[in-house]
Amino acid sequence: MCVVAGGTAIVVDERMALHDPGAGHPERSDRLRVLMDRFADARDVVHLGARMATEDEIALAHTPALIELAEATARRGRVHLDPDTATSPASYAAARLAAGSVLQLCEAILAGEVTNGFALVRPPGHHAEHGRAMGFCLFNNVAIGAKALARAGVERIAIVDWDLHHGNGTQHLFEDDPNVLYVSSHQFPFYPGTGAAEEVGRGPGRGRTVNLPFPAGFGDAEYARAYGDVVAPILRQFAPDFVLVSAGFDADHRDPLGGMMVTPAGFGTLARICADAANASAGGRIAAVLEGGYDLHALVEGVERTLAVLRGDASRPPAVTGDPRRADRVVERVRAAQAPYWRL
Repeated sequence: MCVVAGGTAIVVDERMALHDPGAGHPERSDRLRVLMDRFADARDVVHLGARMATEDEIALAHTPALIELAEATARRGRVHLDPDTATSPASYAAARLAAGSVLQLCEAILAGEVTNGFALVRPPGHHAEHGRAMGFCLFNNVAIGAKALARAGVERIAIVDWDLHHGNGTQHLFEDDPNVLYVSSHQFPFYPGTGAAEEVGRGPGRGRTVNLPFPAGFGDAEYARAYGDVVAPILRQFAPDFVLVSAGFDADHRDPLGGMMVTPAGFGTLARICADAANASAGGRIAAVLEGGYDLHALVEGVERTLAVLRGDASRPPAVTGDPRRADRVVERVRAAQAPYWRL
């Protein structure tokens, strides 16, 4: 492991490629292999070694029953946990590595060994509920990271989720927590069916859940408009001490599962808004965590653009797709839902 003070880190481990959900499954091993081919020997990032999350660390976000269920799959062949989520004997270890990679990155950032970074992990995590694996996800990697950060004394944590799908698991794990802001932009209506603008959190966490439900067809310009008019001002007002990003790239126009039109330039805009928030109040502390993204070229290009922003690339490529005026209705709906909690 190479560690130097400052810089942008990546965490990746080939053992996560051994998770095999079955022939033809979109969440396939090649997703990690293309990223390793592109970034494993990159000289402009710090390479952190992955580690497995302990059961106690996973239990910060999940029930003992779910952990036991996942552990039991290591002694069996193919196990279908739901219609979309299947495991192989290597899946439990891969899931522990995915969560542990996020923890390793967060620990390095907190220690000042690196400034920020990207955990390139699989299986993804944001659909995993407190007691249920679902949507390709076994454990909720970002949620485990956020829980660990809170335990380490980080007071205010922002999670920004730009994956194509709504992160139901992450929302539900934090919807009553006033110290964790969860922001999700996602195709809607779509799997998993949650994420309406009116879902704003519960009890002391009201206003700490911000959903931007986008119709299919939104591109760079619509995303930039909504993030600029809603997400950026909320992040400024919340003033997080650490920013986590659920970075899925299945909103790319090439992705086989989605209906969005985002390009790598669009993902760069989203990454810039998140990085600006981290620079403003969190000392630059931001960790991106891979979620979805099932076109291999789009996946590599999206990660490349996000890493460029984390490394300090100040360029702001113009929107390639979309029309900002098409976001008017969504922006107004979200403003109305969030009006009691934020100045928008």
